[in-house]
Amino acid sequence: MRKNLGVETYVFPQPVLIIAAYGEDGNVDCMNAAWGGISGGAEISMCLSPGHKTVKNILETKAFTVSMADAAHTVECDYVGVVSGNDVSDKFSKAGFHAEKSEHVDAPLIKELPLALECRLTSYDNDSHCMKGEIINVSADECIIDSDGNIDVSKLDPITYDPANHTYIRLGEIVGNAFKDGLTLK
Repeated sequence: MRKNLGVETYVFPQPVLIIAAYGEDGNVDCMNAAWGGISGGAEISMCLSPGHKTVKNILETKAFTVSMADAAHTVECDYVGVVSGNDVSDKFSKAGFHAEKSEHVDAPLIKELPLALECRLTSYDNDSHCMKGEIINVSADECIIDSDGNIDVSKLDPITYDPANHTYIRLGEIVGNAFKDGLTLK
């Protein structure tokens, strides 16, 4: 029997995205967001309210990076989500993060997080708070690349946000093969 839960944001899994941008002073700011995902071949969409310092910075610079949070940095990634850059000017460094400039956009890469989308802002809707960015490049630290040159998700060890229980969960084992296993039902 099903139980009605009302209107909730229960989509599983929800990625834990760490969005980073430079401020007008050149300092790095970043935030944690779970409401985002790929919305086109080379496009990411995220729902980010305009009060965030990171959003203000992105609207100014027109560039940002989106890193995947990983299990090794759960505490740091949560910290940049619970502390506002409007209140703590150096939250990036307090989290223990270090930056290097992207070669492709005017935005910082977070050295500790090994996978990042480097993006150019394409739109921001003030009513829906929907931000879209064109993915200019994906950069990955060699530590998460397998012998075939692909991302090894087990080495990346990404986490997902559980909105029902307000927890972070490590992604698990492979349970099937996309675009293949379903063909057995033809």
